Amino acid sequence: MWFLILINLMNLTKLKEFRVRKKLDKLLANEQNTTIDSQQKITSVGVLTSVDILESIDVKTQVQTALGVKNVQLYSYRTFSKKNEPSLEYFSEKDINLNGNFIQPNLQDFLEQPFDLMIGYFNEPNLYLETAMVKSKAFFKAGFSGVNNKLYQLEIASKPTQVKQFLQELKKYLQILKKLKN
Repeated sequence: MWFLILINLMNLTKLKEFRVRKKLDKLLANEQNTTIDSQQKITSVGVLTSVDILESIDVKTQVQTALGVKNVQLYSYRTFSKKNEPSLEYFSEKDINLNGNFIQPNLQDFLEQPFDLMIGYFNEPNLYLETAMVKSKAFFKAGFSGVNNKLYQLEIASKPTQVKQFLQELKKYLQILKKLKN
């Protein structure tokens, strides 16, 4: 009996992933047609990352220091576990429904904020982080190359462990685009 329940849960998870992936693909197709190029300077930054990266790197402080921006907010993805305490700083696959919509109010608020820059600080494809990036209302999006070439307006070839190199490159291109002061 428990075996049948397990099979049903696995099928439900696969169905959810399929539907979320389908929704992401649809959003990415629409995103290319509705991208707004804002000429305003960057004063607010949002960062989407994974808990694995956060455990080894203080991304928020590094971004504040490198870009000279004080208003930096961070949200992280972590795989669901019953052991995890609910938090206002993390989301999991349980925080997205079958229609590809986030149901956690704090994450919804984070994604609705019109950040001047949203950084996708993850270098491996992740359905839930990619969906959050697409749903973000940020004016400009940047991240690592090799994740999904439709996600960002600026991609940087680097590794998450090379945070200073990534942020130096990001700063250089933002200055060229006149989004940051020299």
